Amino acid sequence: MSGLAGARLYLVAGARIGDVQLADLVPELAAAGVDLVQLREKEMEAAALLRAGEEIAAACGEAGIPFVMNDRPDIALALGCGVHLGQDDVPVDIARRIVPPGSIVGRSTHSREQIEEELARREHVHYIAVGPVYETPTKPGRPAAGVGLLDFAAHVVPAELPWFAIGGLNLETLPGAMEAGARRAVVVRAITEASDPPGAAAKIKALLEEVPL
Repeated sequence: MSGLAGARLYLVAGARIGDVQLADLVPELAAAGVDLVQLREKEMEAAALLRAGEEIAAACGEAGIPFVMNDRPDIALALGCGVHLGQDDVPVDIARRIVPPGSIVGRSTHSREQIEEELARREHVHYIAVGPVYETPTKPGRPAAGVGLLDFAAHVVPAELPWFAIGGLNLETLPGAMEAGARRAVVVRAITEASDPPGAAAKIKALLEEVPL
């Protein structure tokens, strides 16, 4: 999948970062090293989500990085972008019927069994997210999977299927995830809540790049 094979830093964010529209920050974030952007707005109505997504999708297109919609293959179809699916979302085979052909389809995994299920799927997703490594308020009530799940993924996931560590990752916690085998990371608060989001992204990307893929 173009733009995904070499991706290291995956930003998941709402339509706004602080007082700034995410779409307006995309050029700086991409220049700082963000390789992939996902819009996650759990409470936003479809029409508002579509409007926000249009601007972010356009900005990502101009920056040359993939854009993915969280949970909503119908919105992904309207925007011509990819979709990220949780374990309780529309099944992968259904989502593939909805999104444009060739679009990125990603999937969350939280256990060894779920990773194995994705590897056994006849038509693989384009990437998986593995975690949450650490407890995070982004996913309240979901226990941390720990770095042991990353070690498992590092040993069983084939090189042609990119996988991203996710959950509570920042400059302090990322080294432990990398020691367990993670080479790609989904980051939320460490960028979205930073006083300088592009600067934070650049530091995280530099840390990830200390170890080859």
